[in-house]
Amino acid sequence: MADAEGKATEAVEDVDEVEEVEEEEGGDVVNVSPPGLVGLLKSPQVLAAVQERLDFLQGAPSGYIQSLPKSVKRRIKALKKLQFEAAKIEAEFYKEVHDLECKYASLYTPLFDKRKDVVTAAKEPTDEECDWPSDDEKEEKDDEDVKNKIKIDDAEKAEEKTDNEGADVKGIPGFWLTVFKNVEMLSEMIQDHDEPILNCLQDVKVKFSEVESTMGFVLEFYFETNDFFTNTVLTKHYTMKSEPDETDPFSFEGPEIVKCEGCQIDWKKGKNVTVKTIKKKQKHKGRGTTRTVTKTVQNDSFFNFFSPPTVPEGEEEDMDEDLEALLAADFEIGHFIRDRIVPRAVLYFTGEALENDDDFDEEGEEEDGEDGEYDEDADPDYNPQSDSQKPEECKQQ
Repeated sequence: MADAEGKATEAVEDVDEVEEVEEEEGGDVVNVSPPGLVGLLKSPQVLAAVQERLDFLQGAPSGYIQSLPKSVKRRIKALKKLQFEAAKIEAEFYKEVHDLECKYASLYTPLFDKRKDVVTAAKEPTDEECDWPSDDEKEEKDDEDVKNKIKIDDAEKAEEKTDNEGADVKGIPGFWLTVFKNVEMLSEMIQDHDEPILNCLQDVKVKFSEVESTMGFVLEFYFETNDFFTNTVLTKHYTMKSEPDETDPFSFEGPEIVKCEGCQIDWKKGKNVTVKTIKKKQKHKGRGTTRTVTKTVQNDSFFNFFSPPTVPEGEEEDMDEDLEALLAADFEIGHFIRDRIVPRAVLYFTGEALENDDDFDEEGEEEDGEDGEYDEDADPDYNPQSDSQKPEECKQQ
């Protein structure tokens, strides 16, 4: 902002210089100033500097509240107390919503259990259970010329051949791995060495906390017997609260996750993908000799999700910014798995849910700027240095 003020100051100084020069040449002071000023204000650099200064002033307090009489300020305090009471009522509303989630979770459970049975080949669905129009059938109904272009007999034979070729395939292979890889925030976490393990994932469930005065949920990941760890279930506990913060009560916007806790993974020998061994050379300062030291460090892996960073009790306000960002990202992923992925897993598997998400994002982008154009100057998170660090092929995309 100092740069913006400096530019604005320089602009004013430039105007003074133009006026002084024209006065020394004997011109009429009344007539010479406007042309010089108009020309200067047409400069993009000057306009940008002035706009930055105006943007800065826009958010500055006007002093109106401070100028009000004491009796009016007293009434404002009454309004704030009412606002606080409203926030407490809102908190109770969300607690009841959580109770409803717990109630309806039991109704979803039988459906999700059937989904698991189909995915894992524990049960083959009946013809009645499979009575749902496929995308191909919809296209055939919409296109009246399909039957003229394709011979029905040949199509049936091809379909029968395909069915016979896949007769030995059980369930839906790679169901949850495909779901996770189709979701950008999860696919970024998945490494090549994670995929064989996630292929063993059979189900993901959400269990809501039904303990009175406690809000939260547990994500449960069910695995078949595998060569990597002995656990059959991996869990992630999220603790939530729905009450205004005493130190900042008006920031309340609904339930928020305040803590998460993972679980211990009992890795089989040599199968822990969350760590890797590196060799590092060390040089002795006195003798000048070198030695090779083997060190175990953390490795990028989806399964680090079950070892979230912890915040000591009472130190929430003094959290490091990096730690706070990690926790925020972890909370966002937990919410997304609970609210979107588990209830609509098949739609993320087919990609239909992704299309709906894209449509929603596009609508939001149109509201940000005219004609949907990106304005880097209006983006507070824009970092010009990041562009210079991108490979050439990325810049051309």
